[in-house]
Amino acid sequence: PGAGTPMVVDDFSFVYGFVLAVTGEGFSYQELEDYADAIKKEISVIGKVARVELWGNQTPAVYVNVSQTQLSQLGLNLADIGNTLRAQNAVVDAGFIDVQNKRLRVAPTGKFDRPEDIADLVISPTGALGAVVLPARPGAPRDRSGEAVSQRLPVNRELTRIRDIGTVTASYVDPPVWLMRFDGRPAIGIKIAAREGVNVQTLGKQLQAKLDEIAPGLPVGLEVERVAWQADLVTESVNGMIINIIMAVIIVLLVLVIPSGLRMGNIIAINLILTIVATFFFMALFDMPLERVSLGALIIGLGMMVDNAIVISDGINVKIAQGIDRRQAAIDTATSNAYPLFAATIIAIMAFYPVYASPNDSGEYAQSLFIVIGISLFFSWFQAIYFTPLQCMKMLPQPKTKAGAGDQGAQQVQFAGGFWDVLRKLIGMAIRARFLTLASLVGLLLFSFAVFGYIPQLFFPDSTRPQLMIDYWAPQGTRIQQTSEDMRPIEEKIMSHPSVLNVSTYVGQGPPRFYLPVDPELQYDSYGEFIINFHDYDEIDPFIAEITPWLEQHVPQALTRVRKYGVGPSDTWKFEARFAGPAEADLGELRRIADNTMRILEATPLAKEVRHDMRHRVKKVVPDYDDERGRWANVTREDIAQATKRVYDGSPVGLYRQGDDLMPVIVRYTEQERQRAARDLELLQVQPAASRVTVPLSQVTRDIGTQWEDPIIVRWNRRRAVTVQASPNNTTFPTLRAAVIDEINDIELPGGYDLFWDGEYDSSLTAQLGLIPGSIVALILMVLLIVTVFNAFRPLVIIMVTIPFAFIGITLGFFVFYGTGFGFLAILGALSLAGMMNKNIIVLLDAANANLAQGMDRYHAIVEAAVTRVRPVLLAAMTTAFGVMPLLPDIFWKAMAVTIMFGLTLGSILTIVFVPVMYSILYRVKTPEDALTPAAPAKTA
Repeated sequence: PGAGTPMVVDDFSFVYGFVLAVTGEGFSYQELEDYADAIKKEISVIGKVARVELWGNQTPAVYVNVSQTQLSQLGLNLADIGNTLRAQNAVVDAGFIDVQNKRLRVAPTGKFDRPEDIADLVISPTGALGAVVLPARPGAPRDRSGEAVSQRLPVNRELTRIRDIGTVTASYVDPPVWLMRFDGRPAIGIKIAAREGVNVQTLGKQLQAKLDEIAPGLPVGLEVERVAWQADLVTESVNGMIINIIMAVIIVLLVLVIPSGLRMGNIIAINLILTIVATFFFMALFDMPLERVSLGALIIGLGMMVDNAIVISDGINVKIAQGIDRRQAAIDTATSNAYPLFAATIIAIMAFYPVYASPNDSGEYAQSLFIVIGISLFFSWFQAIYFTPLQCMKMLPQPKTKAGAGDQGAQQVQFAGGFWDVLRKLIGMAIRARFLTLASLVGLLLFSFAVFGYIPQLFFPDSTRPQLMIDYWAPQGTRIQQTSEDMRPIEEKIMSHPSVLNVSTYVGQGPPRFYLPVDPELQYDSYGEFIINFHDYDEIDPFIAEITPWLEQHVPQALTRVRKYGVGPSDTWKFEARFAGPAEADLGELRRIADNTMRILEATPLAKEVRHDMRHRVKKVVPDYDDERGRWANVTREDIAQATKRVYDGSPVGLYRQGDDLMPVIVRYTEQERQRAARDLELLQVQPAASRVTVPLSQVTRDIGTQWEDPIIVRWNRRRAVTVQASPNNTTFPTLRAAVIDEINDIELPGGYDLFWDGEYDSSLTAQLGLIPGSIVALILMVLLIVTVFNAFRPLVIIMVTIPFAFIGITLGFFVFYGTGFGFLAILGALSLAGMMNKNIIVLLDAANANLAQGMDRYHAIVEAAVTRVRPVLLAAMTTAFGVMPLLPDIFWKAMAVTIMFGLTLGSILTIVFVPVMYSILYRVKTPEDALTPAAPAKTA
């Protein structure tokens, strides 16, 4: 009893993608709220809107400012005022009266028409005449007998109006809970959330149409400004990704046509376009939205979409060149490659399954990668097997020279001379020096692992939203009004910058959650935040470089923090070290641990904005209640609490009903007495609940002093905890953590205390661990498919040994694009890379088996397989590598694009050269004397 009502916030992650600010020069706050509420009601009728709420609107209240001296002299108490108010302004049912054949409702007058009417309310004291005798104070005068004179206070029961004891004003609850400004002007926010599954672009158009409809009815000077407008950002993002898709398609088509010729290029291009159309069709069929990840998946999958068609068309082309009938060549190629390509396609799809199966936020965010790529690759296989052969029969040119049907030397004739002979020599040399080749590549791989630590590590990159946040943390205990005033110079500095479109200011708590990855700050009087909109994203970095030193110089009294928006699952604080103790851990001990950790961070230039979530200790006023004297005076602790609350903030004594709104009626002392409250607190009059006389606070207390207290107590899993937070300073979180982890681990912790690394460390680790269950399933399926294709285990070993060497190319790529962080999406790119290389190696080894079946020895079988597959393997790699190039300017996809481009390029070379080397080692292939010359046709067995 007496504690606040627990608040269960079950919609903390609800996202209001559209935020408006209602402002107006010369308009009162009440007028702003009235118009904002009217706009809210108009917007609420839009069918695609799930929720509309106001932000920053103040709670109206009626204040009765009275003098404590007059209350004491008249013998009045708060109960008198409260009882009278409740009876006067209540909703009453006076019944009905029948008059002839009519039934009339009885409606007594007397309710308040306006708050000022409360001043005329007559208060009647309910106590009896008499007096209250208080024990004498120390030092009081004595009578003739030497006894101390007791204090006698009379009770008054005359009728009194409220205007006789104070003033009545209609205002807002003071201090306010939150405040909002837009470009320095008082504002009220309107936050709007879309229904689930709604097209945000369509909703944006409907909202704008509604605002255009409302605008003519608004008075001159009242403005409705945009703070956040999700539709514009989505439109810009989707349009940018569609442009990237178009560019990628054009690049892929050029890569196909230039080396393959116009007819072969057209065959594969038609397959690509049909695959993209089919993918869009199935996405629409399953209600998959077009968003950043799904559109990016299409770009990533473009190169892989043509792999199957390249293999089939190239195989048919080779057979036609051998003199085989077109129809038979198409049937043989499609039949022999159907299952190997199917298995390779499923393997490529399953490379993305781990992210789909991840139970974490990162998996939910990127799961459409698996679905979109799965749809597109499966359809590309279906087309390659059933449609591409028909195209090849009609469109492939007739070779200029024909070899006899079944001539086994035709293949060597077709792949003879120039480049092909050089390639055979290179492969032969690698096989001859197989162990030297293997050792060299192992050395390069180990070197790549060693230098990889110099590549920046991150979880998810920053967003390209043209917005910026600046947090303002005043010392804990600062009044919200003071916080608001201290933020004005910063606001003016921001508004004066030419790059800034507008700035909205939020005081008392964080702004509405209009972007899912950002957690809005909870309610603190000492906290404020600026949301800055820019004309263009490229203007943000120069602004940060200018505003950061200005804040350090001009705002020394507060902790300011300039931060960009993250993309994907991101953390409010990248560096978070949480120390937890027992359920009732000593708060001083937690502070000691936190202070030691902060000193370590403050000593390194790699950290900035160092703080902990217990914040500063604050002072509290402590009246030391004298139980004995309190009992004599009938004054309880609750009476003291009511008196001290009334002196400044005021005590609610009733409700004023205005239409369908209830406004609290709050009694507090006059402004003059409130300003003297801290100085004259010992003279504060305390009124017992059952009495009409008052007692000075000093008579029922031993002393009135101040003490320090912890205003914030945090629990983590029901244990008291403190979290030290910081931001990396011109570096990445892993670099910062590596620089301080040893010292932090050396901090001596009492028994029962432990350290937990939260922030980006936990998010990244959780995301990576979330990939493990799906990776196990994908790996098992991949192994089974490879074994079923070859009916042997040695091809599986070749594939598993070859794929890790692609890491050499990945490391090289991140050094070429130095500054690009290796994060979660790069890991996904590496997984997809494994699927792509799997596919190429399977096709090559399958070709080697086909050569063996035709009677070749193992050496010539693997060498000729590498030679004949070099064109489809390199072509597929080029289409994929060049296809993802449009993603390089996109911060979100850049790391994945670099991983795929360089990893696949080197992986393809490894497929052609290193796979024959591993094949020769595992199968103990002997090199014939003519190893450096083209292979002669094998004799028929």
